[in-house]
Amino acid sequence: MDGELHGDEVRVGGDARQRFHDARGYGHPLDGNTIALSLVEAAHLLFRGDLDAVDGAGFRDFFAGREAGFAARFLVYADLRDRGFYLAPDRQPWWDDPGDGDFVVFPRGKGPGDGVVKHRIRVVDERATIPAGDLGDVVLAVVDEESEITYLDVAATEPDGDTDFTPPTGVRGTLLEDRVLVWDAPSELHEQGFYGQPLGGRAAEYDALQLSLLEAAYLAAQGILDLGDDDVEAVVERGRAGEADRFDRRLRVYRALRDRGMVPKTGFKFGADFRVYSEVESVDELGHSELLVRVLPAGYVFAPRDLSLDVRLAHGVRKRMVFALDNPSADTIRWLSVSRLTP
Repeated sequence: MDGELHGDEVRVGGDARQRFHDARGYGHPLDGNTIALSLVEAAHLLFRGDLDAVDGAGFRDFFAGREAGFAARFLVYADLRDRGFYLAPDRQPWWDDPGDGDFVVFPRGKGPGDGVVKHRIRVVDERATIPAGDLGDVVLAVVDEESEITYLDVAATEPDGDTDFTPPTGVRGTLLEDRVLVWDAPSELHEQGFYGQPLGGRAAEYDALQLSLLEAAYLAAQGILDLGDDDVEAVVERGRAGEADRFDRRLRVYRALRDRGMVPKTGFKFGADFRVYSEVESVDELGHSELLVRVLPAGYVFAPRDLSLDVRLAHGVRKRMVFALDNPSADTIRWLSVSRLTP
């Protein structure tokens, strides 16, 4: 059976509708029994030997003559077909809900006519770059230089927690170069609120608490921490001296997480900005932190290999990777969760 190339689709007649569309979900029907296949669908049928040729070209010539990026899309299409999924191009005019991905994948046993989508797939090369603004609820199918495929599930999220803590008032602190010391710290500030770290460790004789500049700026802005002759802006200036505007981004995200009932602590050991606990009742009974959060500007451009690295690290320590995309001009933070996916 042969097909004919018409622009960006291949048309096949005869019993193609019954053989390819009705039975196996390829293409979409035209008049009579003729169907229209996308180029990648046609390539897959040529590869399988279900089509003999398209305008006289077999699989080798048809495949080699396609545009840049076609090989990666074919590899992903073939992989998902091998996993038992029906899928269709995401940008076809006949599709009721066209998106900006490459494919829509339907649940097993479902097809285009059922109106249910399992995944939207966007195919990217490992050497590509992806602006943060282009990422939404999509699965990135990353094709590496050896043609292996890694699936990354990207989803908008809204982190929230159940930590219920009212800090004590009138806490006196001393601003140092890179931290704040609270000499006679109320025990609940650390024990229930998980602010700071005891000076000299938990077994130290002094009731002194070290606060990070982020923690101090947040508590001072809440009117909880009194720094004497210094104020919130003095703390922020110390932070900016070491991190420039990155400190402001991290402070906005820190504030947002605390205001959402979560407890952010440094994520330095995990290569992230924060590790985050959704619920803290007591430091003595502290559970497992659920999230790793990396703070980035809203216009950040991702590299797929960096995404994969962050996600792999988070998975290895049993946490979920979340990117906080900060847009101060709009006073918004966009939260994206990224995880490995096995379709």
